[in-house]
Amino acid sequence: MIRIRKGNERGSANLGWLDSKHSFSFADYNDPDHMGFGNLRVINEDRVQPGQGFGTHGHRDMEIISYIIDGALEHKDSMGNGSVMRRGDVQRMTAGSGVQHSEFNPSSDTTVHFLQIWILPQTLGLTPGYEQKVFMAEEKSNQLRLIISRDGRDHSLTIHQDVDLYASLLAAGCALSHLFRRGRKGWVQVVLGDVDVNEMHLVAGDGLALQDCDQVRVNALSHTELLLFDMG
Repeated sequence: MIRIRKGNERGSANLGWLDSKHSFSFADYNDPDHMGFGNLRVINEDRVQPGQGFGTHGHRDMEIISYIIDGALEHKDSMGNGSVMRRGDVQRMTAGSGVQHSEFNPSSDTTVHFLQIWILPQTLGLTPGYEQKVFMAEEKSNQLRLIISRDGRDHSLTIHQDVDLYASLLAAGCALSHLFRRGRKGWVQVVLGDVDVNEMHLVAGDGLALQDCDQVRVNALSHTELLLFDMG
């Protein structure tokens, strides 16, 4: 099974200070046909205006990933963590038994553009946790760079679920592939550019669900940034 989730058909919320696109049902957007895919529950593409952000709010029993596309995002949480993330930064927060956090655009003139991704954990009630790393452009250039995994291999961030998340920056004309072990699911999220994935054309904002497929084949038609989820 291969199914495209078109970016221009996603749910949306525009609050003035926030422009958000929802690949799956989220908040006031409810679509029974798009409730998630496997353990992947949320992919929100958010743009937050300068000097604005999400006030302190709580989460439980979710692995929350922030992937910065452009601009800066300031994070603070009830575990005592605080940082300003920029392009190349990836953050994983384990909400577990409960955590409070805020996300704020500290810039006075630049919109922050990022993906917020939620993955269901393998165990409920985990001790809250936090991890953040920068992955340089050259690490992702024309290859799949593992950025998140359950075992933290290859200096990736760790997650409490059987998910490998890869990021890639592809030059026009670059082709690559990834093999899936039997029984695993895949999701490709195009961040920037346009690309053929298993001979299906995707543009920025599009997602592609793959099930019972032994591999994914990618051919970049322009400078492209994408994420690939390999999920148990």
